[in-house]
Amino acid sequence: MSSAKTTHNLHQSVLVIGSGAAGLVTAQTLITDGFTNVHIFSKDSHPGGVWEHNKVYSGVFINNLYGDYRFSSMEMPRHPSRDPKNNRLSAEDMQFYFEKFTETYLRDRISYETEVLNIRRPQPPFDSDPPNWIVKYRKKGSKGTREMGFHRIILCTGGCHKPRIPSAFSPSAVKASGFLGPVIHSSEFRAKLDTIFAAVQPSDHHLVVIGGGKSAQDIAGFLANEGHHRNVCMIYEKTDAFVASTTQLSSRIRRSRILGVLSPHSELRTPLERFLHKTWLGSRTVRGIFDMASSYSFKSFQIPPDSPLRLSQEPFWSLRVNDEVCRRGNSFHVLVNEGKIHIEAPAKAVEFGEDGRSIVLNDGRVIRADAIVLATGYESSWTDLFDVQTINQVGLGKYPPQYVSLDAYDQEWKGYMSLKNPPPAPAVNQQWMSCIYRGIVPARSILKRDLAINGAVFSTNNGYVFETTAHWISSYFLEDSFLQLPAGIKEAVQSTERTSAWLRRRYPDMLHWTNESHSSDIQFWSWPQYTDDLLRDMGLRHGKARTGGNALTWLFKPIEVEVIKDLTKERAALRMQSA
Repeated sequence: MSSAKTTHNLHQSVLVIGSGAAGLVTAQTLITDGFTNVHIFSKDSHPGGVWEHNKVYSGVFINNLYGDYRFSSMEMPRHPSRDPKNNRLSAEDMQFYFEKFTETYLRDRISYETEVLNIRRPQPPFDSDPPNWIVKYRKKGSKGTREMGFHRIILCTGGCHKPRIPSAFSPSAVKASGFLGPVIHSSEFRAKLDTIFAAVQPSDHHLVVIGGGKSAQDIAGFLANEGHHRNVCMIYEKTDAFVASTTQLSSRIRRSRILGVLSPHSELRTPLERFLHKTWLGSRTVRGIFDMASSYSFKSFQIPPDSPLRLSQEPFWSLRVNDEVCRRGNSFHVLVNEGKIHIEAPAKAVEFGEDGRSIVLNDGRVIRADAIVLATGYESSWTDLFDVQTINQVGLGKYPPQYVSLDAYDQEWKGYMSLKNPPPAPAVNQQWMSCIYRGIVPARSILKRDLAINGAVFSTNNGYVFETTAHWISSYFLEDSFLQLPAGIKEAVQSTERTSAWLRRRYPDMLHWTNESHSSDIQFWSWPQYTDDLLRDMGLRHGKARTGGNALTWLFKPIEVEVIKDLTKERAALRMQSA
């Protein structure tokens, strides 16, 4: 690519939507690469996304150790109130880190409290240099709306912004039923704590949390630990799986390739992977390790055989696996064992009771409820940004296969013995996936180079994945000749259809739970293979050539984020070679 073309691309306007982890590292990467006109719009009033200042409450720990979730350009500073003996990574740590990261690299770059209302293609007549996108937005506290044109847009809105509210507990259902207490979604919990506490202040009042995921566990645990209320009840059909031990696991397991190799991947590139997933002995070893980890986790938390906590997903097949690191005296599972959190499971809340202070379960039982928290997940955040026509034009929805049949790839993966005896799958139309190449670019728009996504690939190492993705996006926008892309739209779509077929095979009962902006691709345990693919696309060192180790040690070599700190320089060198 010519230097003139590079210069032209660097001066074109770019809008990053979202100031969570993906948005921050994407904007920083573009600016470091030399993009001169980068804007960030954020609906929030502070950086951090799900760990934004107004969403974080004490006692919430995420599935990482302290220092694991960060970017290569900045170490994680210690939060002033952090207990130095606690190695768990808290939501408050993440909030503190992203605020420091923004202050260091993105000061005055973010337009806070700026809600994007609509994104569309411009209509004629066009000026001499028309933008590719028109963005309609509203600033908090201002009257009316504004519009602004951009050449390129990066969606970093994530999948945890638009609450999924069951129709039986929607605002209209609350009003029609005459329910007397507050009904809030888990996304509002921090903002409406006072309302919750007021509703359950009397000692005989009950708080009900609907859902079995991590948000539900965090909220129930917070209330029990804080001593604000003891009558806390959770209702779920299944809860998240978890892994834990009596002591902290080594980084040789937590941050290495071992879990990625034990989890089947669509491409088995090493003899070890082929042995583990295509032979009887290897598959028995893989499934045995996952079963043993689950069994040991239950044992480490002393969870009885008849406990509703055992109504969880199988870790091997699940996307909902929490890392509890090691047993803690005030954790959710311990609180349930001690009777401080009551569980109704397997059960489903189906409607409000007639007395205005209860809910009815699917088996007809009535449960007292003076306040309700809906930890029921999220919908795609993209549907609020684009109209249906633009979504389909760009290719941001979920679609049935266009070029191949649903069973076209069955033969390719038929030999995966580790995938024998899967859990039952829902209807096929509930398993369609978004048509996003590499989880980054809508396949239908891949030749336009004016829209990309970061933060929608579901993995267990977000910091490493988001940063690598940011470099891929920068090269995509710069039209770097060394970036390997499909030759055309058909090839890109076929690639995404193959990925979708693989995900239906790998996670048969999980895809109905995902949404497009949260899981444009799923690389849960296999993030090392995924980031290797991105590095390979960019013509950069990948695999053990980058992360280190030899034929004997590569599998257990911890993958440190520092190994990607020079990607900007490495890509610049390739750009010079191809000029």
